[in-house]
Amino acid sequence: MIHAQHRNTALLVAGCFFMENLDGTIVSTAAPRMGASLGVAPTAISLVITAYLLTLAVLIPLSGWLTARFGARRVFLTAITVFTLASLACAAATDLGVLVAMRVLQGAGGAMMVPVGRLIVVAKAEKPDLPRVMAYITWPGLIAPVIAPLIGGLITTYANWRWMFLINIPLGVVAFAVAWRLIEAAPAAQTPPRLDWLGVALTSTGLGALTWTAHLLSETSAGTGPVLVTGAAAVLLLGAAVWHLLRSDNPLVDLSTLKVKTFRASASGGSLFWIAVGAVPFLLPLLFQEALGWSAVKSGVVVLFVFIGNIGIKPATTPLLKRYGFRPLLLAAGFGLGASMVASAFIDAATPLAVIALIALISGVARSLGLTAYSTIAFSDIPGERLRHANTLLATAQQMGAGLGVAAATVALRAGGPIGDWLPGRTTATTAYGVAFCLLALVCVGTVAGALRLHPTAGDAVRGPAPASDQGPAPARTEGNSRAAR
Repeated sequence: MIHAQHRNTALLVAGCFFMENLDGTIVSTAAPRMGASLGVAPTAISLVITAYLLTLAVLIPLSGWLTARFGARRVFLTAITVFTLASLACAAATDLGVLVAMRVLQGAGGAMMVPVGRLIVVAKAEKPDLPRVMAYITWPGLIAPVIAPLIGGLITTYANWRWMFLINIPLGVVAFAVAWRLIEAAPAAQTPPRLDWLGVALTSTGLGALTWTAHLLSETSAGTGPVLVTGAAAVLLLGAAVWHLLRSDNPLVDLSTLKVKTFRASASGGSLFWIAVGAVPFLLPLLFQEALGWSAVKSGVVVLFVFIGNIGIKPATTPLLKRYGFRPLLLAAGFGLGASMVASAFIDAATPLAVIALIALISGVARSLGLTAYSTIAFSDIPGERLRHANTLLATAQQMGAGLGVAAATVALRAGGPIGDWLPGRTTATTAYGVAFCLLALVCVGTVAGALRLHPTAGDAVRGPAPASDQGPAPARTEGNSRAAR
C-alpha cells in the first residue's frame, strides 16, 4: 500500500515532468508569431527548441553526481526555482539571443528537476509499489507532446506567445511549495568521489553532438555535409565516453548497471519505444493538415484521442502488470503501437473520422502501457546502492529517445516520397505519410524483438502477489503434505 506522502511526491514529480515536456514541444506551433515579434524568420525559432533539448541532453548525466554531492531535496528545489525563473525570463525576452540563452537556463533546471525527482520517489518505494508510482510519473511525458500543439495554437490565437512561458510561473510556485513541504532532507550521506571531469566532457559533448545531428535531420534546409560531420563526431565522442566510463574507478555514470538484464532491456527497448512515441504526435498533425487539408483545431481535437487512450488505460496499467507480467504487456504495447502506425499509413480523405479516432485511441493505449512497463521494469532488479547511476542512465536514454523521435519522423517522411514513387498504383498526397508510418513501424519491431528475449518472469520482483483469482484453489491437505509441512 502506497503511503499518501509517497503518492503525493510521485504526483509532484509527474507535474514537473509535464512542465518539462510541454516546454519542449509547445514552441513549434508559435514559431510564426514569435518570429514576427522578435524580428526574425520563423525558421530561426527552431533554435529556441533545440537549445532547450540540447541542454537537457548535456546536463542530465550530471544529475546523479549533483544529487550525491548536495542532496536530493536541495537539488530538486533549486531545479524548480531555476526552471520557473528562467520561464519568466523567456516570457520577458525582447530578442532571439536572450530567448535562446534563457531557454538554455530553463533546460538546465529541467535536466535536474525530473531525474532527481524520480530518484526521490523510486528510492523510497517498495518493490511491489513501483508499478503504481511509475504510472503516476510516466503519464505526463505521454500527454504533453499530444496536447502541446492544441494548447500552443489556442495561446497564440487568442493570447500572446509569451503566455506559453508564463503558465509555468504559477505551476512552478505551487511545485516549489509542495516540494518544500513533502520532501524531507535525507541524512548526510558519504561524500561522493571527485567529479569525473573527463567523463563529463566526453559524455556531454557526445550527447550534444547527437542532439544537434537530430536537429539538422529535422531541418529541411540542412545539407548532407553538416549532418555527416556532427553525426560522426557524436559517434566518436560517445564511443570514447563509453571506453572511459568502463575503465574509470569513479565514472560519471556506472555503465555496469547495464549488466542487469531487466535494466538493459528497459534502456534499449525503451529508447526505441520513445522514438516511436515521439514520432506519432509529429506526423499525425502533418498528415491531417498538409495532406487532408484539415484545420489546426480539427487536427488537434482528433490527436487528442491519443491522449484519451493514454488516460483511459492508466487505471488498468498496474493491475495488468500484476496479472500478466512485463513480457506480455511489452509485447502487446509493441504490437499495438506498430499496428496503429500501419493502420495510420492507410488513412486518406475517404477514411471515416471515427476510424481515425479509433486508430489514435489504440496508439494512446499502447504508448501508455509500454512506457509505464519500461519505466518500471528498469528498477525491478537494481540494488539500492546502484539506483542513482541507473536512474541517471535511464533518464539520459529516455531523453535521447524522445529527442530523436521527431528526427526519425522527418527522415521517414523525406524517404516516403521517393519510395512512394516506386510503389505500384497512383501516388497521392498521403503516399509519403503512409510510407513514413510503415518505416516507423519497423522501430516497433525492434521493441517486440527485445521483449521476446526477456524471461517470462522478468520483473516479477515488483509485481507483488498475483490477484486472488489467478492463484487457483488451495491444494487439498493430505497426510503426505501435512507431514511435509511439519
